[in-house]
Amino acid sequence: MAILRLLVLFMAAVWQAQMCLAKTVTHDFNVTWVTANPDGLADRKVVGINGQWPLPVIEVDKGDRLVVNMHNALDRSASIHFHGMFQNGTNGMDGASMVTQCPVPPGSDFTYNFTINQSGTYWYHCHTDYCYPDGYRQALVVHDDESPFHNDYDEEMTITVSDWYHEMTEDIAPKFLSVYNPKGAEPIPDAFLFNDTMNSNLVVKPNTTYLLRLINIGAFVAQYFYIEDHTFKIVEIDGVYTEPAEADTLYIAVAQRYAILLTTKNTTDKNYPIVTVADSVLLDNIPSDLQLNQTNWLQYNAEADHPQANITVDVASDLVPFDDITLVPTDGTPLLPEPDMEIQVDVQMMNLDNGDGYAFLNNISYTMPKVPSLYTVFSAGELATNQAVYGEFTHPMVLEHNQVVQIVLNNNDTGSHPFHLHGHNFQLLDRQPPYGPNFYDYADGDPVPYDPNNHTAFPATPARRDVFVLPPQGYFVIRFVADNPGVWIFHCHIDWHLSQGLAMILIEAPTQIQGADRSNTPQQHFDVCKAAGIPYEGNAAANTEDYQDLTGQNEQVGWLPAGFTARGIVALVFSCISAVLGVVFIVIYGLSDIKFKTTSNIAQPTFETTESVAVTTTGNRAENYRD
Repeated sequence: MAILRLLVLFMAAVWQAQMCLAKTVTHDFNVTWVTANPDGLADRKVVGINGQWPLPVIEVDKGDRLVVNMHNALDRSASIHFHGMFQNGTNGMDGASMVTQCPVPPGSDFTYNFTINQSGTYWYHCHTDYCYPDGYRQALVVHDDESPFHNDYDEEMTITVSDWYHEMTEDIAPKFLSVYNPKGAEPIPDAFLFNDTMNSNLVVKPNTTYLLRLINIGAFVAQYFYIEDHTFKIVEIDGVYTEPAEADTLYIAVAQRYAILLTTKNTTDKNYPIVTVADSVLLDNIPSDLQLNQTNWLQYNAEADHPQANITVDVASDLVPFDDITLVPTDGTPLLPEPDMEIQVDVQMMNLDNGDGYAFLNNISYTMPKVPSLYTVFSAGELATNQAVYGEFTHPMVLEHNQVVQIVLNNNDTGSHPFHLHGHNFQLLDRQPPYGPNFYDYADGDPVPYDPNNHTAFPATPARRDVFVLPPQGYFVIRFVADNPGVWIFHCHIDWHLSQGLAMILIEAPTQIQGADRSNTPQQHFDVCKAAGIPYEGNAAANTEDYQDLTGQNEQVGWLPAGFTARGIVALVFSCISAVLGVVFIVIYGLSDIKFKTTSNIAQPTFETTESVAVTTTGNRAENYRD
């Protein structure tokens, strides 16, 4: 007993010592428009902070409290999501608009205040509508003197890669979700950036080991990364330390992060291309002036030549990146036990009745509720455990505290999707096809769903991360413990796909949320809702009288009538427009005085036959919402 008391006293002393070392890191962010031209091709407005762009890198130490005072001086609503932060006990600081907070309207202030008990490589970005492709994104680094490789490097650098658009997203979005884009082809970027610029140098010393933190802060396109004539060791993915793994090429999907150890050569004779190659398979078309391959340099000698990389590869078959599912966490956490709850959802991309292309998980296209879902938890009382109160079209799932949860994600789409879960990292159990030359094997055939009776053996010590890529027409299986009460969104991190509805929410331990998280949510949250004109009590329909009455909830657009394809509905729309114009011209012509009539040649409208194909659905859409 005495030994136990001594042990408790010792642990308390250690904790107090750590708390004494912790500090508060405060940033005052005045979010405004500024002008930038990172690729040298086009000036455009971007979201700046304190009049500057690129945005400031946030750097803290493990255990620090981070306070970000944001003033929104834009002409649109905004927020900040600190990507990868668990926000344990501070779910209201997660920054996902209409999930954990109201969007911050122009002229309003919002303070994010939370303690960081993690370490590694993260980033922050706007999580409101199409906000972050306009430049509202940057790295967040959490240093840790006790990391397994802290003594294995001399210096560190942070590298971001991203896609870049010359048009504002407010101008791109209406053309993307439009009857004129029935297949939902994603907007093609105009450039690809490296540390928010191009043709840059990483200045290094010979025979020195560097920790390079790599982050894809783009909105759409994954990128391959390698350095000519160099290999490196992977030591972290998405904030999870791994046993060092030798590699020469990485595939970094949007929102993914890697930390690598790179030891330079013992020479200064030459400089070496750092090569990033956009995954062109994701692009529906490739403009002739779009440069997919970028060369920056590992600069040993400023006076030496800076050669362009010689890239002649087919990215779908020739570049073989390291398979992240094979990495082993240094903490040795074993495979979690059989799940208490399994969520199986299928990705589909289809058209709805307005002719626009939408994204679905089990035939539900995520549609924002009228009340942020976290605030529904706060106000619903005992009904907070009833997933129906969160609305049908948020696709809610209520998880019990400390359940082992398994998500099986099948892809019925021919594109890949990097899925992110807020509030957690998760174990990577299976993915087919695997990374490598066969990654796109299923894209041209039929979808291959997960078969629980016939799959690759799950690893004994699975890799963990918070963004995992779903292969074209393949699947993945992930597993995590619901040990972090909160409302967490699970979504594709391609921002265009999120805007199409490729998301669902997990309401984890709602009774516990009503305790700590409610007390940690300041009044400012609700003041911002008032300023934005958004209700902060009630169910998804903002009904405070009967939480099970969802009359008036926001709904996804109705289903396309059977027999129409996307191509067919576009043809029908244009045919109707042509017909109406034809009638208008006839009426005008008929009402004109005969003496002013002239002869003209009017082209006849062309009609395209609508293809007949049924819209197929799987399962009963109501089944997922029963108590």
